Amino acid sequence: MSAEPTTPDRSRPDACPGALQVHQAADGALARVRLPGGFLEPAQLQALAEAARELAAGELELTSRGNVQLRAVRDPDLFAERLTDVGLLPSTTHERVRNILASPLSGRIGGLVDVRGWVRELDHGLCADPSLAQLPGRVMFSLDDGRGDVSGLSADLGLHAVGADEVALVLAGRDSGARVAASDGVPVLLEAARHLLSIRGDRWRLHEIDGGAEQILAGLGLGATASPLDLADGGAGPIGWLDHGDGGITLAAGLALGTIPARTAEFLAAVDKPLVVTPWRSVLLCDLDEWTAEQVVRVLAPMGLIFDAGSPWLQVSACTGSPGCAKSLADVRGDLAAALESGDLRVEGRQHWVGCDRKCGRPRGEVADVVATGDGYRVDRPPR
Repeated sequence: MSAEPTTPDRSRPDACPGALQVHQAADGALARVRLPGGFLEPAQLQALAEAARELAAGELELTSRGNVQLRAVRDPDLFAERLTDVGLLPSTTHERVRNILASPLSGRIGGLVDVRGWVRELDHGLCADPSLAQLPGRVMFSLDDGRGDVSGLSADLGLHAVGADEVALVLAGRDSGARVAASDGVPVLLEAARHLLSIRGDRWRLHEIDGGAEQILAGLGLGATASPLDLADGGAGPIGWLDHGDGGITLAAGLALGTIPARTAEFLAAVDKPLVVTPWRSVLLCDLDEWTAEQVVRVLAPMGLIFDAGSPWLQVSACTGSPGCAKSLADVRGDLAAALESGDLRVEGRQHWVGCDRKCGRPRGEVADVVATGDGYRVDRPPR
């Protein structure tokens, strides 16, 4: 996401799209499906693939919050029905506030704790409280198992494991210094969300509220009891063959511009194993045995799944561009693909191609912006 100003204009209602409240883009309705923790079952992926092929533009787009969106949805009501049938729309009132990032490998490889249960507890708690349906659709929660992969992604409210039984409370993307028992972590987050709702006024994110973190701590009756951890952005997620150490394998696959064609998604679903969509627009295919993992790589690598961490596609990203966005001055995705094919990238390293100066979809960290001007592109390099 592009950086937001300290005091942005929030006089208009939050129009963040969901599965029910779609966004009318230049190419049609855009629907975004929340996946708490990025969790996705094979039958759910199959349903999304069928919907992409039959009701939309034929692709699934992964987002930087571990969600999935479909473009040019022709029948939003039928799409919502299909989501409900496979458990992807458990609440019509709370569907846009189920923004929960979690350490994607938690419970399988590394980490101090397994946060998968926390994801389900937090999601259930959000949906069970009618008042929390009023949270802006941009509010984000994070649950980090201690490895530091998602705590640095600027969540409004989060937990970061500092031991098997203790968590740090993360507010506005920073360690508040407050520590609570791990068993109390999710209830504390839910109460923090209620406090955020009471103090936000017309602001959408906690970091936009002057003294917001301090107000929430006071409302919770908590204070700093430890030196805050440095929760820096951990960079891109893993790619390739990941050994659980117990005979299990997870395959981490990158995707060109975070997009999965419907047919490829159906092949992924046919493996019939749990999946995790990550905040780095990649997908984890989990709990494989070695033979199955080898077959998946053999079949799906030629279909566009990226298992090589050195792929140039993993260094680039782009906004939607033309024709999907009316504000775009160029078909940035087509131009980027042509530049990669010809080896004519305008800058080395991480880069984000955009159709205008809004720089939508910009990833965090040091990234060069390649900006369409209407007469070619200019390069905005990150400050040194």
